[in-house]
Amino acid sequence: MAFASDGVLSSAVTGAGGFGFFGAGFLSTNDIRANISTARKKLDIKDGEPVPIGIGFIGWILEITEQSDDPRLLNTLAEKPAAIWFAFGTNLGKYIAQVHEYDSKRDHKTIVFVMVNSVEDALKAANEWKADVLVVQGIEAGGHGGSEAPPLLTLLQAAIDATPSGPLIIAAGGISTGAQIAALLTMGASGVVLGTRFLFTEESIYTSAQKKALVEADLIGSTVRTLAFDEVGRTNGWPPKHDGRALVNDIIKDVEVGLDLETRLKKFDESASVGDTSRLIVWAGTGVGLTKNISSAANVVHQLETGTVEALQSQRSLIVI
Repeated sequence: MAFASDGVLSSAVTGAGGFGFFGAGFLSTNDIRANISTARKKLDIKDGEPVPIGIGFIGWILEITEQSDDPRLLNTLAEKPAAIWFAFGTNLGKYIAQVHEYDSKRDHKTIVFVMVNSVEDALKAANEWKADVLVVQGIEAGGHGGSEAPPLLTLLQAAIDATPSGPLIIAAGGISTGAQIAALLTMGASGVVLGTRFLFTEESIYTSAQKKALVEADLIGSTVRTLAFDEVGRTNGWPPKHDGRALVNDIIKDVEVGLDLETRLKKFDESASVGDTSRLIVWAGTGVGLTKNISSAANVVHQLETGTVEALQSQRSLIVI
């Protein structure tokens, strides 16, 4: 959740009983440290002690930053986050090995999450890279992911079948309610990841205009997967067969009428310069239309927990003994 989560949101989720993450994106080492420091203060964790949040890294960005004069990964590990999350790179195994090597020299062990969009990805992350947790992400997910990923229910079942001996598998993509969480748990997922749902929070660093667009979105035709958002946003370094899902707006209309990239960039920049919100980039998944209000992150966690328990309890009547 680069550009959407930070130390405030991630610590709020953890403080409410979830497991909060923020995305490193293009943040500098100092910025990452500042966000971790914020989380420590919010959670009353002393300096030097492990902090119960996770940091997400994008593989193709690491290929740039780790060769710069400000490498991020090892500096982040020194802050002892509970977990590191890797996604979207052609050589993620290299960075996972760095985590394992770093941890082999100390007592703190970092939980390694890896996002996968296919059974092949899942097997590689489990057997070659020795990831602790597989984040199985379906095509419904907001933000970036595999452009050819199957729907979550299909991919989750396939990944569970392919890795019967572990690691843990958690589900991601279009999840917004406790009832959906309950269904995924009964399929065998060890947990779930929610991104879009936490954009609808006071703590999310999305702007008020972006949050307004989220609240106004419905379930039909609100989102689309494409590289058009990255083209105008100048973030197009994604590996082959990857793209991003965001809210449909004039960025897509510009593509549909056949405007070339130079013209689309000009229109995007002009809109941004005058505060025109018709070309905002608002990453969001297919479940965006299920939420219609902004609330605290703690309230969202509690709603999801209550909804999950209620859904699981209600299904006891379906079992005939």
